[in-house]
Amino acid sequence: MRRFRFRRFSSRLLLLIAGLLALVQGTVYLIVARANERNARTHIRENLAVGARVFHDTVEQRRDDMARSARLMSSDYAIRQLLLREPLDEATLHSILLSYVNRVRAPVITLFDQSGALLANSSSSLTDDQCDPFRTLIDRALDDDAQEASDFARIEGRLHLLVVVPLYAPYPEIAAWFGLAFPIDDAFARKLKETTLLEVTFIGGTPSAPGEVLATTLHPELARTVTAQLHPAQPDESRLVKLAAESYLTAFQSLPLLDGGRARIALQRSLAAELAPARALEKIMLLVSLAALAVAILAALGVARGLSRPLRQLTAQTRRVGSGDYTARLDLPRADELGQLATAFNDMTAGLAERDRVRDLLDKNVSPEVAAQLLRDGASLGGEEREVTVLFADLRGFTPLSEKLPPRELIGLLNRYLDRMSAEIESHGGIIDKFIGDEIMALFGAPLAASDAADRALRAALAMEHALQELNRELRAEGRPELALGIGINTARVIAGNIGSHRRLNYSVIGDGVNIAARLQALTRTADYHTNILVSAATLAAARGSYATRALGQVQLKGRREPVEIFTVAGAGPRPG
Repeated sequence: MRRFRFRRFSSRLLLLIAGLLALVQGTVYLIVARANERNARTHIRENLAVGARVFHDTVEQRRDDMARSARLMSSDYAIRQLLLREPLDEATLHSILLSYVNRVRAPVITLFDQSGALLANSSSSLTDDQCDPFRTLIDRALDDDAQEASDFARIEGRLHLLVVVPLYAPYPEIAAWFGLAFPIDDAFARKLKETTLLEVTFIGGTPSAPGEVLATTLHPELARTVTAQLHPAQPDESRLVKLAAESYLTAFQSLPLLDGGRARIALQRSLAAELAPARALEKIMLLVSLAALAVAILAALGVARGLSRPLRQLTAQTRRVGSGDYTARLDLPRADELGQLATAFNDMTAGLAERDRVRDLLDKNVSPEVAAQLLRDGASLGGEEREVTVLFADLRGFTPLSEKLPPRELIGLLNRYLDRMSAEIESHGGIIDKFIGDEIMALFGAPLAASDAADRALRAALAMEHALQELNRELRAEGRPELALGIGINTARVIAGNIGSHRRLNYSVIGDGVNIAARLQALTRTADYHTNILVSAATLAAARGSYATRALGQVQLKGRREPVEIFTVAGAGPRPG
């Protein structure tokens, strides 16, 4: 059963250690995981900001390239000559524009006259009505007195970057306007992704119409999910967007259009993709932590096994000590703390055995109360004045009895008598001060003060008288002679303390009051009193209870000048009036 308890203790210890380690490692893992996610979000935001700058720089570069190309076209001699001819050769002009499409990397090239009328364009599907964004740019350039103008617009339902440049013939007379359009399409989005490593989506729409995907690097379904989560009136911001159960940190930026509408670019980075390297390290860290936890558990198991046997021994020996067996010894020849504990335990049991031996000797030679005081306060000489009730009890006719009985039988009878009397004294709170042959000296109120010391002494005397009657019945049955006793009781202020020499001392009381009690005990031999118990008036005055007493008058005791009033006590009850 004890081994089972220790195994259960070891199991609990292991579980506690494992739990603490798991808690620490789990906490560290969560802190690292959260820190990685926080860093990943910060890094994505930085990448999104960089991606936005790359987009604007790319657009600006493309705008500059188209403007430069348009200016080169405006200096083309063939185009100038065609514009001066009447009637205008639109087919030839259209062919020249087509030749420039691949050279300037602009799939849409248009030519307008001074009034904004469409003269020619490179796209056969582009109608005159769809060229209004170019005319708007031409008006802006004229209003700003600028040599060129550019902006975003939707042509044929697709987002384009538009540039218009004047054709002078001669300068500063504007003979025509070149308009170039570069599509912001899936190809442009893919190029931007290659540079920024971000997912790119261009979204069109107006406050009154839902958004639509204009160009994207995502799967069409995912791109539609992005537009569905974007309210047209929502301001530009960065937020987390769920796409197919995967979180993307997304930055939205507005692109104002020439017609007053608005397009947006959504730059996205997968949080899982950003966290992939960190998650790989976290898995490695988790595996290392689990391995460390397993090693720690094995180590703890070894330590627990090393502790369980000494602890079982210590528990068993502690129980023996608790039951009063101070011979218990721990045999742990170890140089560690457990060995030191075993040495300390053995020293403790040796000290307890010595103390128990001393206490036992004290209890057998002095009263338990005196022994407790000696152990508590030390055996120093000196005393204190206090009120004490002193009881003397003497076995009458002991001298003739000792002449009749053999020594061994006499000692046995005396011890039998003293044992009965001592039991009654101690049961009523008195202490045996000393045995003087067949005489007993007992104290009530010392060394432990008692407010009812006089009552205790009186009740003890009556009980001793009754106990002697019981003993005499036993002696009669055994054919032995009966015994008789006399008891004297007095209450007075005396000196109580350790009396003797530095080498040998005895706790006792001294004073006139002690002598009075001894003299009263001697007076019980007076046949005229017909009593076994004599008490002084001082004792009855100090008593709180009621007793059946009989006044015997005043007596002149040996060694005293003043007489002492004495009484006999026959039992507890009302005092005579």
